Amino acid sequence: MIRLPRNLLLLAAALPLAAFAAPESYTIDPTHTYPNFSVSHLGFSTMHGRFDNTTGKLTLDRAAKTGSVDISIATASINTGLQKRDDHLRGPDFFNTAEFPKMTYQSTAVKFKGDAVDTVEGKLTLMGITKPVTLTVTAFKCGDNPMSKKPMCGADATAHIKRSDFGMKYGLPGLGDELKLSFEVEAIKD
Repeated sequence: MIRLPRNLLLLAAALPLAAFAAPESYTIDPTHTYPNFSVSHLGFSTMHGRFDNTTGKLTLDRAAKTGSVDISIATASINTGLQKRDDHLRGPDFFNTAEFPKMTYQSTAVKFKGDAVDTVEGKLTLMGITKPVTLTVTAFKCGDNPMSKKPMCGADATAHIKRSDFGMKYGLPGLGDELKLSFEVEAIKD
């Protein structure tokens, strides 16, 4: 029988339980998740739009400082506030939602700075084309929702992509090539 020194046993007992925590799984709350974008409109102004239908999962192991992100966005749920423009954006000139009904983002690495997620490296699939995209996390918080009392995590993240990299070339160069993507995500612990 192996006997451990008493001070080693006391040290092990004093370690916080979080150090031994397993990864936690969270389901995206579609009513509080807003993937959106902005793009130059002919150099005169910036057009904004969002997607109204998002599903997905987040997994976090805060003790190990690892995690994963898996998000699916229904491209037909695009909403810029103008029906005629939205119909054009759903068509083959832009998102071609009939052929490509989903846009997905799957992480390859979640990086922490201290106790908060700092960046998420992953792959964005849009219009059947997959490219690496890194999200910069500008806000991150986990805790109990003060209203529902349920554990949850939330984050704001941004990235910049070129729409032409995903085959969306209509209106170039007048309509901007660079899209700023922003994700405001809230997820409830499973």
